[in-house]
Amino acid sequence: MGWQFLAAVAGGGGVWATHFVAMLAYQPQVPVTFDPAMTVLSLVVAMAGLFGAFLVSGARASRVFPAMGGALAGLSIAAMHFTGMFAYRVIGLVEWRHDFIAAAILLAVVCSSAALSLLCRRHLGSSRYWGAVALMVAGIVSLHFTAMTAFRVTPMAQTFPEVDAHAVVALALAIAVAAIIIVGTGLTSYLIDINVRADSNKQIRHMATHDALTGLPNRASFKSRLAEAHREAREADGKFAVIVIDLNRFKDINDTLGHAAGDEALKTLARRMARALEGAEFVARLGGDEFAAIRRFEDKSEIAAFADRLAGVFSQPMKISAMEAAVGASLGAAVWPDDAEDVDELINNADLAMYHAKVGYRETICFYDAEIGAAVRKRRQLAEALRYALEHDELEVHYQVQMSLAAGEIHGYEALLRWTHPQFGPIPPSDFIPLAEENGLISSLGAWVLRRACMDAAEWESGYRVAVNVSAVQFMDSNLPRLVHEVLVETGLAPHRLELELTETALVKDKSRSLHVMRQIKALGVAMALDDFGSGYSSLETLRTFPFDKIKLDKAFVDGIQEDRQSMAIVRAVLALGKSLEIPVLAEGIETGDQMSILRAEGCDEGQGYLLGRPMPIGDLARHGRSTRADALQDGEKPGDAVATGKVATA
Repeated sequence: MGWQFLAAVAGGGGVWATHFVAMLAYQPQVPVTFDPAMTVLSLVVAMAGLFGAFLVSGARASRVFPAMGGALAGLSIAAMHFTGMFAYRVIGLVEWRHDFIAAAILLAVVCSSAALSLLCRRHLGSSRYWGAVALMVAGIVSLHFTAMTAFRVTPMAQTFPEVDAHAVVALALAIAVAAIIIVGTGLTSYLIDINVRADSNKQIRHMATHDALTGLPNRASFKSRLAEAHREAREADGKFAVIVIDLNRFKDINDTLGHAAGDEALKTLARRMARALEGAEFVARLGGDEFAAIRRFEDKSEIAAFADRLAGVFSQPMKISAMEAAVGASLGAAVWPDDAEDVDELINNADLAMYHAKVGYRETICFYDAEIGAAVRKRRQLAEALRYALEHDELEVHYQVQMSLAAGEIHGYEALLRWTHPQFGPIPPSDFIPLAEENGLISSLGAWVLRRACMDAAEWESGYRVAVNVSAVQFMDSNLPRLVHEVLVETGLAPHRLELELTETALVKDKSRSLHVMRQIKALGVAMALDDFGSGYSSLETLRTFPFDKIKLDKAFVDGIQEDRQSMAIVRAVLALGKSLEIPVLAEGIETGDQMSILRAEGCDEGQGYLLGRPMPIGDLARHGRSTRADALQDGEKPGDAVATGKVATA
């Protein structure tokens, strides 16, 4: 509507100026004057009429509207002309020929209607544009000269007062200047708008192809550059590589310093990468902490050198929130045409190589090959199968006994997750637990095991407790206390029969938050055990700060208790520490009678291991409870063939 108004002002002013300058050239042989009010009114009529005509023609509700608007434009120009003629005052008798008046109006209406009909076509070519311009000019000119032919003046006196020629020239100049100002205003507005639009379009294109946070090219720009590199490589029979980059410790920055610090780290890394690029090298941010690079090459060593340059960017420490941090990155590369036939397969293979590097904790480039592809695809297949098994209740919980070493009485059982894949058979927890962590399934697995273990324990005839491992991810969830409470209510298990085990790693990220969560859980009546003591940080500050009900001595120290003097010293120290803090100690991994005898002699409270009982399904627990007694322990039962005893919680 704004442009329609400007067009009406410029067009109306131009037609009005054309009319009055032409009227000044008309010689009626009698004195002539102009009525100022009618002269200005004719200008208003032209502008207002054209504005209405452009509004109608721009409606485009149907094909009739442009023609209707054009007809209205012709009538507006005619109204301006005849209003201007009423402002034309002569000393003489004025006559009008109505046939020429009708012809003038008809010519203006037909020509302007045809002109706007052409201009409003969906596909306006150059020929149609200039045809419309010619029709509009023809309509205005034919209106003026045909209408002037209808105008007749007969002098009423022989002598006339002299006309001031300078005044006429001044009027002509004033009209011309007014017209130039009006048209110039419209033209200037157009030029300004063109420049603003060009700047806006440039900015929009930049926003559409670049990442808002880092300023690097985005995913859309990466795909466009990849298609271009693919086309150029095919035409020149060359090669190019795609490198997928994923940051390794970026989540730690987000978790410990906050998302603002994470954004600052991404911007810093983006600036460093941009400075590290040479020639036609290209780097884009695909999203989150994932980047991708494209480089043409002749020798594969060029890609390795390029990757080393990028890896150096990520390994350099950077200062964030008054702290120094280095994130590191895993890089995977795939080469066209060696590793893929099309660009989608190329990206996927580079992603597989990066995933292989990340699983292997490598911070150098990993080039794709068939073996890597097969291994990663199998790992991803297992991840999907694990997700399916979790959703369709195809997992199992086995239970391993925990006994008093002094009395030989069963105190409880630890719940351990087991998974049997329909194709690959039993999958060790040491394999599928990291897989669950990588794919965001660990919290769901932990909740499933907690619910199943409490359901099983609620059905036991004896009041044994059940110990359930809690992962670091699960423990950092503020909803964990509510989940524990809901499970206890649903299953009817007494709170004192539930014990949650967690490693020290789960506590160190946010000690105040961890302490708050632990106090909420203990307020429910649930016990807390510190798992794998000695294998992690093993900070005495942890035992002082957190109200644990039990310490579980790591299996590694129990294994060396017979031959390794240092292991023996550590076991004695931990047992003494437990007694001084009045916290019972449970030794994990007891597999021989000698280990059992030493731990009992040193005053260890409880034990767990193959000597006391292997993990078993729920159906075998009753039989095991009847057969396991203290005298059986004296026989020194050997473990036989050991199986992996993984847990839902990991460090």
